[in-house]
Amino acid sequence: MLKHGILGLLNYGSMTGYDIVNIFKDSLSYFWHAQTSQIYRDLQTIKKNGWATDETVPQDGKPDKKIFTITESGREELKRWLTEDSVEFELRSPLMMKIFFRGELSIDENIEYFEKLVKENNAFDYKMYIDPPDTEKYAGLINDPMKALYWKMTVEYGMMYSKMHRLWLEKCIRQMEELKHENSGN
Repeated sequence: MLKHGILGLLNYGSMTGYDIVNIFKDSLSYFWHAQTSQIYRDLQTIKKNGWATDETVPQDGKPDKKIFTITESGREELKRWLTEDSVEFELRSPLMMKIFFRGELSIDENIEYFEKLVKENNAFDYKMYIDPPDTEKYAGLINDPMKALYWKMTVEYGMMYSKMHRLWLEKCIRQMEELKHENSGN
């Protein structure tokens, strides 16, 4: 799936691996996690599959840079992937599986666990709200209002999902604290 995300970015225009990593962090990372090394590895697979070419551009005083360009075969693969019917909302969640069985642990251990999750979620929220993605900047790069709209919608999804996640975690903590208070006899 990451390969198709990279193809989608290359479909907007030729880019270096560095450009792809940065745009990925500003957009796709709101709903898809990938390490920089994964992106560079998949770029090589994309090139090997004939879905993109690269051109080395010499730079004075800096390492040469590679600029990747999607091929017609890459556009066909992107369109094939976009039209396949097999994509559904993901129902698997390692987090939910773990939480389902956390009744095996003490309520204090679980409150601590959920508070840690809230802190991690808040760090992500902080990044989004303090340094929100510049949808107008990317709309200008894409130069297609329809394509920019879909990019904006997915970022909004990521932001709303994160907010829902935080509210749910906070509610769970309140419920555990209420149960702890009831069981303590106070």
